[in-house]
Amino acid sequence: MTHKQHFIRQTALAGCALLLSAAALAQAFPSKPITLVVPNPPGGFVDASARLLSEPLSRVMNQTVIVDNKGGGSGNVAYGQVARAHADGYTLLTSYSAYHVGNPALSPKLPWAQKDLTPVALITVATNIIAVHPSLPVNNLKEFIGYLKANPGKLSYASQGNGSLSHIGTEMFKMQTGTSMVHIPYRGSGPAVQDVLSGQVQVFISTPPSLMSHVQAGKLKGLAVTSKTRHPGVPNVPTTTEAGLKGFELEAWVAIFAPAGTPPDVVAKLSSSIKQALELPETKSRASAAGIDLRYQPPAELDALVKRETEFWGKTIKAAGITAD
Repeated sequence: MTHKQHFIRQTALAGCALLLSAAALAQAFPSKPITLVVPNPPGGFVDASARLLSEPLSRVMNQTVIVDNKGGGSGNVAYGQVARAHADGYTLLTSYSAYHVGNPALSPKLPWAQKDLTPVALITVATNIIAVHPSLPVNNLKEFIGYLKANPGKLSYASQGNGSLSHIGTEMFKMQTGTSMVHIPYRGSGPAVQDVLSGQVQVFISTPPSLMSHVQAGKLKGLAVTSKTRHPGVPNVPTTTEAGLKGFELEAWVAIFAPAGTPPDVVAKLSSSIKQALELPETKSRASAAGIDLRYQPPAELDALVKRETEFWGKTIKAAGITAD
């Protein structure tokens, strides 16, 4: 055998070994606990989505699934951690739409890039509720917009952080209505809701898991939901179109991503297992009670969604002059 033939044979054997190794990894996966890294503190839509998935996914995969909250840096702490993690399927990102498609337009120097993450599955979506403190002398969206125009800059609005969907969405609301409010960023929905409930901040546009129970209890006024249809958890709250603000729709999503380079077979097993977990009756029941809509999409569809929304949010962020700091 010539030296060239020997080299070709060794290269082929090495390739086969890698394929067999990847296949063996996928077949044995998971052999230890899986961690869902959440880029927000406990409480709110993203954290609720991760916890909604973790228990049923544990049963489907016959392995413990841990939720690990890594808030801070407008999500970048968690994103950077997962982007640098071993690409073996055991460290996954519970990704929030505004962070995933918005942060690249907000900062040119991130500790991660979209190419560092592999799509696994879309898991949940949520409309947003435009909610205000009961002390405001308004009872519907039309009166609220009128009050804002008569009192420019008097009210403040909460967000989950600079560059979050609540931040970008409220700036879109201001642009569309020609109104002015002061932005008060928080580190997640939990602390933001507390200050809105106390009246320190008067306005919060956020997802049902953050606001629904408070609107139901009358602790906050729900003026509109930012979707095409009313939300079953707050059926008396009209849509923005019904309330007279046509064309203003705002939807958040949460999806699971793995580090780039994760074996395709492992990604496929994770995605199919997530689909099974979301289809369980108890998962659907818990999601309904929390005001969360389950919506599974496989990797290819999720990838297409990211590309579409990255372009849209990039243009929106630039037009509104939104910055990360």
